[in-house]
Amino acid sequence: MKPRGIRAIPYAVVALLLVVALRYTPELPEHRPAEVLQQGNVSSAQAVPRPWSRTERLNRGETLIGLLKRAGVSDQAAAEVVRAATASAVNTRFLREGMPVDMTADSMGQSPRELVFHLGIDRLLRMKKSANGWEGNEERLPWTTDTVVVGGTIHSNLYQAMDSSAAQYFPAHAKDELAWALADIFDYKVDMSRDLQDGDHFRALVERAVGPEGITKVGKVLAATFSLSGSDMSAIRYESETDSPKYYDATGKSLRAAFLRAPLEFRRISSTFGSRFHPVLGIWRAHKGTDYAASSGTPVRAIGDAVVVRAGWSNGYGNLLELRHRNGYVTRYGHLRGFAKGIHSGARVDIGQTIGFVGQTGLATGAHLHFEVLVGGVQRETRAALKSTGGEPIAHGELAVFEQRREQLLATLSGTAGVVRLAAR
Repeated sequence: MKPRGIRAIPYAVVALLLVVALRYTPELPEHRPAEVLQQGNVSSAQAVPRPWSRTERLNRGETLIGLLKRAGVSDQAAAEVVRAATASAVNTRFLREGMPVDMTADSMGQSPRELVFHLGIDRLLRMKKSANGWEGNEERLPWTTDTVVVGGTIHSNLYQAMDSSAAQYFPAHAKDELAWALADIFDYKVDMSRDLQDGDHFRALVERAVGPEGITKVGKVLAATFSLSGSDMSAIRYESETDSPKYYDATGKSLRAAFLRAPLEFRRISSTFGSRFHPVLGIWRAHKGTDYAASSGTPVRAIGDAVVVRAGWSNGYGNLLELRHRNGYVTRYGHLRGFAKGIHSGARVDIGQTIGFVGQTGLATGAHLHFEVLVGGVQRETRAALKSTGGEPIAHGELAVFEQRREQLLATLSGTAGVVRLAAR
């Protein structure tokens, strides 16, 4: 045999053995062992029920039982929840429309094991199901309180100044609340509807409470200043040892005076004192008073303690009230829709008491209040007639403490606007 043929025999044997091995070797599994193990773990996890939750809201006119049944809670379970909620001092008949209710179950399709009623912005009722039935626990969510300095310049009105300067600290409706709070503090000194001029400015040191979901509340106004046509005016909140907290000016005199500056709370004036074109008579005539534009039915208040000397119809004035005050002043309130309960000739009224309601009776084309001040029987410009120098001074024995508090608050107020740290008293 030739050498080349001898060498070919081993190659042929090896090739034959390789074919046999491939033929009878079992096929490899489609997944590696690690993959099989992972699949086993996933199947095992899927076998464990997954917690399920959802949120429902109370519809208008819907009962709590109706909401629970709509969410798939059985009649018996819904009745048990309501009984437990009532036992937790919650009046389920007066829940607010749109109230969220969070529901949690062990898995989809099962009855809830926990319910959370959002009763308010800082109140929760957490209901849990146990072997003994449903049990409720009311929770209070925390509020954060700080102190903020805000200030702004008047260009059209106090609302505008507040919008442009305090929005980042007092969003949405809170800005209006702060404007109303300032108007109330200076109620005896400033008519916010007509005394403010372009270029006047204000600053206020205010406590602020921020609650869950960013809800903001206006707290106590600790101090405030107004610069009106170059004249500065201050209000310092001081709590006397013998009296409730009050506001005082920089000299220690109470801001409370004999008269309020306006018969309506912070409203827009449609016409100021002076000559004007009468909208009904169509002629120029002296308008010896002030018109306050307001919606029909807006409460009208007495600007000071008084006795009613007239309550009835008076030609162009329509329904008219006249009050006589202790210093001889007489105030008139015209075009009223009607008088408050108990208001009649001879009745006594207190400062700030509701005496009537804005209307458009008599010679009036729209709802507004016509207001006059008479001194010695003569009509006077209301701004000058009601000007006051201040109320009672703070007790002499507390003056030193007041002055220390005043310096602290005014120093803080004059600093940079924003959140501030107020030193302890």
